Amino acid sequence: MIEIPTGLPAELVPLSWLIGVWEGTGVIDYAIDPPADAEEGTEPTRVSREFGQRISFSHDGLPFLNYSSSSWLLPQGDETEPTPLTAETGFWRLARLHIEGDAGPGMLPGEGPRPFNTAQSVETLRNAAEGFDIEVALVHPTGVSELYLGQVKGPRIDLATDAVVRTRSAKEYAAATRLYGLVDNHLLWAWDIAALGQDLRTHASARLAKVD
Repeated sequence: MIEIPTGLPAELVPLSWLIGVWEGTGVIDYAIDPPADAEEGTEPTRVSREFGQRISFSHDGLPFLNYSSSSWLLPQGDETEPTPLTAETGFWRLARLHIEGDAGPGMLPGEGPRPFNTAQSVETLRNAAEGFDIEVALVHPTGVSELYLGQVKGPRIDLATDAVVRTRSAKEYAAATRLYGLVDNHLLWAWDIAALGQDLRTHASARLAKVD
């Protein structure tokens, strides 16, 4: 059963099951094909590691979720301590046209009442599949920024990149899809990527329990 926190902006109700702090473990499993000039029969290089992760979804009264994630490689072999891996941060919100009552651009305040501030008005945003279109903006410290478009329908979210921006120093990364779901009170996710010259393929997945 999904509990809706009190004081939650109406637009965040479809995403309310994400709110909280989640922690658990997952697996990286990414195959890198050999280069075109490799000897016939050369097998792909496979990156396979277990990792730990902590994810936080929160809100501050505005119609978007604040998101942050940190992850670490779990010890293997002679290793005795986890190794910091990476982090990402961003914002999740329903996709709709921003109008006069919305703040922005920049720090410009909205004019008039904030739109879509009732459950009835948010219901008008449902799409043809009876879900809600969403936008997710994520930033990585490795010089990659992603804009995902997708849908939340009940306790499931499907996302695909609409745009990826990389700094000149970033590794090659072209596209991604993500899937999130609430299963037996756990947050399960899977992330496929097209990177390092490879097509879109399995990259990582995890199962997280709510800890706060």
